[in-house]
This record gives sequence, structure tokens and C-alpha cells, in this order.
Amino acid sequence: MSEARSEIRDGMQIEWDAAIPMDDGTVLRADVFRPAGKGEFPVILNYGPYAKGHAFQDSRKFAWERMIKQKPEVAIGTSSKYQNWEVVDPEKWVPDGYAIVRVDARGTGRSPGYVDPWSPRETRDLYDCIEWAASQEWCSGKVGLNGISYFAMNAWQVAALSPPHLAAVCAWEGATDHYRETCYHGGVYSEFISNWYPRAIIPVQHGVGERGPRSRITGAPVAGPETLTPEQLEKNRRDIIATALAHPLDDEYHRERTPDLEKINVPFLSAANWGGQGLHTRGNFEAFMRAPSKQKWLEAHGDTHWLEFYTDYGVRLQKRFFGHFLRGEDTGWSKQPRVQLLIRHPEGKFVERHEHEWPLARTQWNKFYLDPHRRSLVLESAGTAAHIDYEALSEGVTFSTGPLKEPMEITGPVAAKLFISSSTANADLFLVLRVFAPDGSEVTFQGAQDPHTPISQGWLRASHRKLDSERSLPYRPFHAHDEVQPLTPGEQVELDIELSPTCIVVPAGYRVALTIRGHDYEYGGTPVVAPHVPYPLRGVGPFTHNEQRNRPAEIFGGINTLHFAENRRPWLMLPIIPSA
Repeated sequence: MSEARSEIRDGMQIEWDAAIPMDDGTVLRADVFRPAGKGEFPVILNYGPYAKGHAFQDSRKFAWERMIKQKPEVAIGTSSKYQNWEVVDPEKWVPDGYAIVRVDARGTGRSPGYVDPWSPRETRDLYDCIEWAASQEWCSGKVGLNGISYFAMNAWQVAALSPPHLAAVCAWEGATDHYRETCYHGGVYSEFISNWYPRAIIPVQHGVGERGPRSRITGAPVAGPETLTPEQLEKNRRDIIATALAHPLDDEYHRERTPDLEKINVPFLSAANWGGQGLHTRGNFEAFMRAPSKQKWLEAHGDTHWLEFYTDYGVRLQKRFFGHFLRGEDTGWSKQPRVQLLIRHPEGKFVERHEHEWPLARTQWNKFYLDPHRRSLVLESAGTAAHIDYEALSEGVTFSTGPLKEPMEITGPVAAKLFISSSTANADLFLVLRVFAPDGSEVTFQGAQDPHTPISQGWLRASHRKLDSERSLPYRPFHAHDEVQPLTPGEQVELDIELSPTCIVVPAGYRVALTIRGHDYEYGGTPVVAPHVPYPLRGVGPFTHNEQRNRPAEIFGGINTLHFAENRRPWLMLPIIPSA
């Protein structure tokens, strides 16, 4: 069993393995970093599965080295000894009068128990951790949540339960829908959890102990102190991959792992990544649009999903937000515009711009019709009858505008309408919004988890075409995913497809294109191989869709047909922002 101990180190009072009792008798373990001496301080807390003692430099060496090379400022003013994956650096926050509390999630790191990511049990644990922190003599009574991805996802969940002492949330690139973002994209199984769980969580499950990594600072096993057998470890965790595959519809399993956004009233800052289409974009925009909180802000940026969180840009933004809500300081946040966007341009250029709402009120929702004869995108369609066949698992068909006569900004949600049939009882549609330079080369960006990410993507399994009419918006269809409606071979059906919110200023002379295909987007050229990443980076990172148990070739490998007619004119709706 872990033993708590306290020491002063690097000017901070540090409590290692502080005990936090849960309502079922389980004791979770936390590390606490706070200013030395007496005082009451607001808390920045996170609860997650990556092992609080595992240094960023060891757990994600490639990501750390890339970040420091790209943004040396991250390592200025800190020894970086206490850096952890996806959470704040105590050496940059404690001097400002914050207490940092890092909790190992149940069953991971140095906290015993059963591993069940994003479960109601985890959410209840996080609730109790917030209230535990608020009750400590060194706490001012105000607790904030701040972290990337997993830490943002469970922040949304617990925020919907309104813990009394939760005062503010910064959710940095966190999904808000367990079915539509974490496990299934448009009804198609995403291999994200298949790629993530065995690599990121199982190696630091509580009980790996002596077989696992050790803390750089304390020397203790980060996934200890006890060492269990592989059989014991397997019994102590949910097989979330098998469970997700056993729940292909949006049923109770997914719903109880999805926050009720309509119940979130706490002040929050929601930070999205334009290039995080598999997991790190949609949810942040959904939360901002749907949560009733009267004090909510939206930010959107680019690059990898960890970079801007640690840069001066990100840290300043977070400190202004938390300084206002946790410390009562005049940080200027009261004048912060509701929306702050880093507007994306080709060649990795971003320009900061402030807005008042999302989607932007001045958006021109332009429908570009798919012309079957010229394979083009046009503002007016002749509506003539035609059809295009393509192999269902192929690279499909691309429709493109001509070279633009003037720059065009696309910022906002994207949607498409198609009319299709299949030679089989089902079909998976993969839509890719693309931009091409005058020389024909494709414009891609360093995305959240892939160096060659396209402008936007969308997915839909034809048998999941049923819409939720109450939640659907003209620019963002919302699918129910509560029943399967098989296709009758050769019979046309209408599909409304959601593409990820995006932002790009397309220069004059460039072309905008939509590709409709039967498998994941792949960037041309040699795939990137990153150390310790078991899959090649081809354009979609870990968000691949090749699970044969979910996509058997005999059902999804037929011939798909796109249909065009006067009363069936397929289109792509783009959010065009007029120039000032």
C-alpha cells in the first residue's frame, strides 16, 4: 500500500501519494504541489490514467523533444522535472499561488481498483476528489479543472454533476460524446481506443509495479507499489475495445459515459483543435453551443493536441481565465471576447481573431452542388439525371471548384447531402474536405495527431442515416444511431453527413474539393513513422476505421452509386465568411 509523505522541494510543499478516500472504501492517490508555508490557495486538479509519477520526457519522449525544439519557451522558467503528459507544470503555477493536485484514476498509476475509462464510477471519483481538495486546510475552497484530452473529457462529465466547489473548467481538446467521437464516427467503429488503450493505459495500470517505469524524482514505481500477475491485471480492467464493439449503437453504455451538456453551468473555457477531427474538435464546439452556462468562452488553434497548452500563448490564456475565476484577480478576462480563433492559412500560418459567437453570425451558408459530368463543385446545379459508380472500398470520387478568383474563408461547421445506393445491404461513406494549391499539391496541416491532416472529414454508415430531428441543425446534422436501417441493394437513400468544424483561408488560385471515398483519407507520399507509435501516420493518426469485425468486406466491399437528379441534387454546405 502507498504511504503518503511530504517534503519541501524546489520551493514547493509536495505531498506524494496523498490519500483520497472514495465512498466505496477505495483510496486513491494524489500528488499535491503547493506554495510552502501557511496559506489557502485555489486548486488546479486533474484525475487521469497516465500515472502521475511518469515524466512527460519518459512517457512521450518524441512529443516532448518535438515540442521543446519547436517552442523552446516551454522549458524556460522551469526545471521540467515535474512535467506530466497533458496536465500543467507545477513550477509554472505554484509560484502564482495555486495548489496543483494530480490524482491517479482508479486502477491506474498508484491508485488501486478496477480500470473503467470514462465510466460513471470515474466521474463520481472525480466529483469526490474535487470536494476532498476543497476541504483541505490549504485550499481556498475553489477548485478548477485543467488538462488536455482525457482530462477535458472527464471534466465535461463531472461539470454536468455540478460539484459545489468546482469553480471553473478549462477543457482543452476534449470530446463530449462517447459514441460519436470516442468510439464511432458516423456509426463506423474508430480504432482510436484499439490504438490507445493497450499503448497508453495498460502499461501503467496499477499493479504493473516493478515491471513498469519508475519516477524520475522519487524512484518509486509509477504503477505500483504492488506488483500483480498479468492474470490479476486483466481481471482488474474492462476490455473497452470488446465492449465498444459489442455496443454498435448509441445505447446506455455510451450514454452513461457521455456528459449531459445541457446541465453544465460552471464557467468554462473550451479549446478546440482545427486538426483534431477524430477526437479533439467536435466536442469543444458542441459544448460551447449547447451548454447553458452564462460564462463560457471558446478558443480554437492548430498544431499537435499538446503544443499550445504548454506554450506561452496557452499558459497566458489559462492563467487569465483561472486568475479571474479562482483568485478574483483583474486579469482582463472580464473583457475577453467570447470566441478567440487562430485563423488558419496555408503553410502553417495562424492569425488571431476575436468573435462574439459560434457559428459566426455573418456566415454565408453556401451550397456547392456536385456536378456529375465535370466532377466539379458549382453554386448552381442543372439538376440533370446521372449516376457515378465506384468501388465501395476505393479512393472514390473527387469533386472540385475551379481555381478561386479571390480568397475565400471557410470557418464553421460543414455538412453535405448525398443520394446513394449500394450493391449490398450497407455502405460506409468517408468524406474529405480538401484544398489544392495551383501546382496541384494538396494543402494539409500538422494536426492534433498526424502531420498531414486534411481540412475536414466526415463519416456516415448508410444504415445509420436516421436523424435526430430535435438536435439536428441545418449546418450540423445529428444522427440518432439508435437503430440499423439496412439498404435494399440498388435502392436510393438520402444521407445527411456531418463534417468536422473547420477554418481555412483559401488563397486565390487554389481549389476546394470534396472526396467521397470508401476508406480512410491517406496523404500521398511515404507515411511518417514516429518512435513508440505502433501505426504509420498516413493522414488520420490513430483514428482509422479498418476493424473487420465492424466492417466485413462481404457487406462493405460492393459497388456504391452516387445519384443525381432534378429533385435529388447532392451538395456540400460551406460556411463562407465574407471579407471585411
